[in-house]
Amino acid sequence: MNATPRSEMLNRDLYQEEYTHDFVNRWDELINWKARWESEQGFFQEILRHYDAARVLDAACGTGFHTVMLARDGFNVVGADGSAEMVRKAQENAERAGVKGVPVVEAEWTTMSKSFPDQTFDAIICLGNAFTHLFDENDRRKALNEFYSLLSEDGVVVIDHRNYDKILDKEFESKHQVYYLGENVDAYTEEITEEYVRMRYQYNDGSAYHLTMCPIRQNYVTELLRDAGFKNIRRYGDFDADYSFYDPDFIIQVGTK
Repeated sequence: MNATPRSEMLNRDLYQEEYTHDFVNRWDELINWKARWESEQGFFQEILRHYDAARVLDAACGTGFHTVMLARDGFNVVGADGSAEMVRKAQENAERAGVKGVPVVEAEWTTMSKSFPDQTFDAIICLGNAFTHLFDENDRRKALNEFYSLLSEDGVVVIDHRNYDKILDKEFESKHQVYYLGENVDAYTEEITEEYVRMRYQYNDGSAYHLTMCPIRQNYVTELLRDAGFKNIRRYGDFDADYSFYDPDFIIQVGTK
């Protein structure tokens, strides 16, 4: 049987297929919640408080790390994810963490407002490199337009992504000090093209999983945010506003409505 052409695969919702039940159940081994919490040092809480954001939508919440942590810190948080498996795991993690009454819903990027009719948020965060699951530029623009429409006046959006400029122009090298801090799993690239980057997550027990993502560059994401109407856009590299372009593993972009 012939392999499915990559171009055809990229037109599908790959994250729905790649976030399998087994992979989702092991995702938190990759994150290491305690180490991740310590590495962030309250960065996102500080950003949200700076903009007086109380009601927060955690879009693409994954297994619920930020949904849970922000709720613990007093924010009124709603979690959303396009993967039913991730929603299940986030709900499970919130219950285990003793965070009660935090809604986590299944919602698609490009129609997010349909899941929250007549609601607005002070802030929308989209973290964990999730935005790069969108391969179609129209979908990226629709998603940002949805975020914009769901924000209250002077609301803030926070989006992160891998430093694909470094991956595409230099060579993939993770400092393994910021986001994915699990000690029993290693993440590395199997394929790198301008069209997609395929990551392999190799666990010490021999299990391996893959994610295929769109390598969006820093300046491109900034322009997308501007085109969607966001202003006062600031960029951070691994939580630092003063960074060398190719140095950080992750880029965080913050803009206001």
